[in-house]
Amino acid sequence: MQQMVERPWGVSAYGAASVKAMPDLVRIRFQVVRSEQVPAESFAGANEAVRAVRQALREHGVADSGVERSRLDLRSRWDYGNKRTFLGYECKASFTVDSTDLDGVERLLVDLVAAGANEIEDVEFDVRAKPDLRAEARREAVAAARRKAALYAEAAGVRLGAVLHIEDVDPERVGAERYRGHGSAGAASPQDLAPGHVVVSAAVILGFAVAAG
Repeated sequence: MQQMVERPWGVSAYGAASVKAMPDLVRIRFQVVRSEQVPAESFAGANEAVRAVRQALREHGVADSGVERSRLDLRSRWDYGNKRTFLGYECKASFTVDSTDLDGVERLLVDLVAAGANEIEDVEFDVRAKPDLRAEARREAVAAARRKAALYAEAAGVRLGAVLHIEDVDPERVGAERYRGHGSAGAASPQDLAPGHVVVSAAVILGFAVAAG
């Protein structure tokens, strides 16, 4: 079955690129949770653990500015088994901590748990210069899309004209998969996923006018 483009306007090309760098930051998310039969005791236990956690962080050289903490949250806990049973009052404080001491992560985690952090949620390695890396990846994605469009234009016997359309694409978003199979110079490779590296990706769709060659 022949397919026709009803409103031809030029050439569109997808480009993607990834930039990798060694991490220089670790981000730890954890919680202090205490459960007691009386609200006051639950608050007291959580506050004591929070103070101990703060002290442990300072001993590891983590400045207060690198710590984000939620307010204490109190809620009732119930067991909904065969019979609804009241278990007590749960007091919780959530922390997000940024540290540049990557070599001391293991010791920091051990000390945080010893101080009272009883729920470690996530340990993520990152880079502080991520905006710069993202900008570099976007420039490389544009270059990849331009090279692909130029190749199509050359093969079709036309000349690539001015850029008419630029569309930013999140490579991780749902629906972006339909572009990935097209391949593009500078796209992510298996090496980009090597342990010890942070990978920053970008993708773009460029639309160009065309003229007779």
